[in-house]
Amino acid sequence: MFLEPSFRGQRSGWIEVICGSMFSGKTEELIRRLRRAKFATQEVLVYKPVRDVRYSEESVVSHDQKEFDALPIEHSKQILGTPKHIKVVGVDEAQFFDGELAIHCQTLALRGVRVIAAGLDMDFKGVPFGPIPQLLAVAEYVTKLHAICPHCGNLATHSYRLSNEAETVVLGATDKYEPRCRVCYSMGNILDFRSDR
Repeated sequence: MFLEPSFRGQRSGWIEVICGSMFSGKTEELIRRLRRAKFATQEVLVYKPVRDVRYSEESVVSHDQKEFDALPIEHSKQILGTPKHIKVVGVDEAQFFDGELAIHCQTLALRGVRVIAAGLDMDFKGVPFGPIPQLLAVAEYVTKLHAICPHCGNLATHSYRLSNEAETVVLGATDKYEPRCRVCYSMGNILDFRSDR
């Protein structure tokens, strides 16, 4: 889909994607970039999916309890209502949004907005998650973060679900998930991994 810039000759913004497994520091990195933008006196607005209420309803919160005020929204098209004075837009838990998110992020970038989206690149089945693949394709900058596998110490690229729920979206933290490397993820629950802690 061709997107027409708001003004001819206007410098466009860009899209940054921060992705990785659970507990890799995605939200922490998003907050770090947003705080640097605020320090540079840039106007910042952050969006989060309304369903993400794990730590706060109106903030993005990292697992180490860093937080940043955010606006909960239901649909990605709501980011198009971003006021014109906003220079930096953050989107946390981007994997939970609908498939139009990448198009709307591109529209903001063409308006001159720096868009920073953070989210899981794969779900608990190891399948690309929601709109993240499309965002990765159109982003100018991509940062893939890794956690550490608690079983072998290698880089963790997967989010292993500890509970038996079958739905793709199940909110949780260490009570429901742990990061695993490719090998430990593929072993599943053949071994009682938690017994060696």
